[in-house]
Order: sequence, then C-alpha cells, then structure tokens
Amino acid sequence: MREVVIVEGVRSAVGRRKGMYANTRPDELAALVLEELVNRAGIEKGAVEDIILGCVSQVAEQGGNVARTAALIAGFPDYVPGVTIDRQCGSSQQAVHFGAQAILAGDMDIVIAGGVESMTRVPMFSNMQGAKPSKKLTEQYEIINQGLSAERIAEKWNFSREQLDAFSVQSHERAQQAIQNGHYEREIVPVEVESADGEKQLVSVDEGPRPGTTEEVLGGLKTVFDENGVITAGNASQMSDGASAVLLMSREKADELGLKPKARIVARAVVGSDPTLMLTGPIAATRKVLEKAGLQIGDMDRYEVNEAFAPVPLAWLNDIGADPEKLNVNGGAIALGHPLGATGTKLLVSLLHELERIEGRYGLLAICEGMGMANATIIERL
Repeated sequence: MREVVIVEGVRSAVGRRKGMYANTRPDELAALVLEELVNRAGIEKGAVEDIILGCVSQVAEQGGNVARTAALIAGFPDYVPGVTIDRQCGSSQQAVHFGAQAILAGDMDIVIAGGVESMTRVPMFSNMQGAKPSKKLTEQYEIINQGLSAERIAEKWNFSREQLDAFSVQSHERAQQAIQNGHYEREIVPVEVESADGEKQLVSVDEGPRPGTTEEVLGGLKTVFDENGVITAGNASQMSDGASAVLLMSREKADELGLKPKARIVARAVVGSDPTLMLTGPIAATRKVLEKAGLQIGDMDRYEVNEAFAPVPLAWLNDIGADPEKLNVNGGAIALGHPLGATGTKLLVSLLHELERIEGRYGLLAICEGMGMANATIIERL
C-alpha cells in the first residue's frame, strides 16, 4: 500500500497585521517559502507535480490563482501547475489532504501543499465585496459571525472570562519561551522586508507575542462582540500575514531519490459541524481521525488545535479529555497569529519540528473553520 511522507516543511515568521510584512506582496512571500522548501529538500523544482496552496481571501494580490503565480515567481518551470483552495481557516491543512490523496491514488509522487494570507494587504472579507448570505441559507440556519459563535461556545461550556484570559496569557508565555529557546528557528525562512522609507531588514522571528501580557492587562480589555460577553481582542487570534508549505512524497519516490522523510501521514479527516456554533468541529474531527488511525488521544505526544478564540481549544480539551500539557506547547494563534490560509501548514510545520525536538512519535493537528467545518491530521515522526 502506498504511503505519504513529509520530506520537508518551512514557514515564514508570522507578522502582525500592518506589521513587518505591510510592504510585502503575499504572492512574493509565498514564492520565497516555495523556493526555500525545495532548496532545503535538495530536489529540482521541475520534479514537483503540483502545488496546492490554501488562501481564504482570493482577490487582489491573492487573486488569479496565487499558487500558480507564486510558483512562477519562485522560478518553477512553467509545466509545474498550481491550484488555490479555500476551506476557510483550514485551507492549507486541506491542501495537505488533497496532496496526500493524489499521491495515494497514484496520480502523483511529489506535491507541495501550503498556504498564504496577507490580512494587511488583502483584508478579511474583501472577497465578499459586502455580499450578504442567501435568504435560502438564513431560512435554514442562524448565520452569525465567528466572534458571536465563540461567545456561545463559552456560554455552553461555562467558561469564564478569567479562564479565557488565563489561557491567553499562557499562549503568550509559551510563545515567548519558545522563541527565547530557539524552538522556531529551524522552521522559519528569513525574509527580507522593506519599510515605507525604503529601509531593508531580514525578519525571522514571529511578531505577535507581546511581553508583559498578564491576566490583569487582558482583564482591562473591552469585549468585542457582546457587551455582556467574554470575548476580547486579547483572548482571540491575531490577524496576521504569513506563508508556509510542506513537501509531500510517496515513500517509494523519497527512497528512490535518497531522501530521508521527517514523518508520515497516518490519517486524515474532515467534518462539517453546526454552522451557527461554527467552531466546535475539531472535537468531531479529532474523534474521527483517531478512529481512522486506530489510535487513542493518549498515543499522541503533541497536539496543535488552532486558537481561533480561547473557548475553541478549551472546549476541545474538555470533550476529548486531552492533556493540556501537550496542547500548543509553544504558544498558539492568540500569541503567534492566524494568517488564515497559511495556518494549517504553519501549525503542521511547527508540530513536525516539535516532535523532532522531543523525539516524540505521534502528533495531531485540528483546525476549526468558517461556516462549521474542521480538518484533523495525525502524523508519525520517522
């Protein structure tokens, strides 16, 4: 039976919205990541059979199939195709699943899967152009924004503002500790950026984590979506810019090329979930992917569950019965940021390197997605 392996994975540092990548085009940022990926793996660009990138706001500099334009900018031969997909916040994780499926089917042997998003240069919802949901949809479902969904999850699971803020402080502390200890250095591609006044510098450190983030500081923030609610800018993910990618191969092709894979993809799952609560999908997706893998949550050495809002990973922990000491150990999106289309493979790259660092075996990745969906992936370090 064919097996899909991850040969290499890289990402850019994540920039705050209107931060260090404010003057960097997303197609060019993605191109830098694609080029570094094949360079580190030591393969020819022309050997890649497809490039699948996730991107949520596919307009302006992210329009026109950014996977294809980024590949051409990066110098891939014109016969290497590219396709851009949107499964909301899990877009690049879905890119991995599609790439793995192509390899398992025998259609391809070498695929790049990744994602890009500049929430600075292509603002969130700009692709919607002010369009409202269809009445045929709203007659069937209550369609609300994700912030209100997070409020409802907090209410349903009885999470207090203090619990959410404490989790958020932990995210910042873990992220800052990881940066200080150099845990992210190997996975990040340094990027040359230019300021508005033309000054150039090389950036290679995530811009999001804020020193001095305390429960007292977060407790002073106003709620954003509900005056009497619990969700603030401090216990939600940051809007961000970034790019990430992994190189997938069949095990046979990796062996033929003399490459040593970092991990294998054990199981993949995708689910739909309540489009009103919207963000609870990782619970069902985790159960499904564990069942497909024939594994238990206790078999996982690390898990990454995207911190879209603090109630999301907390509800996941509660219902899955997972170990909080294995969850987002180097910080999550509350501290590090959430560049929508890039987040899936960003987290996968970090999970891969964390398993290598601790010599762990299994890792799990789960991400909630807009309109009520979630992807989950299990990898095994080799």
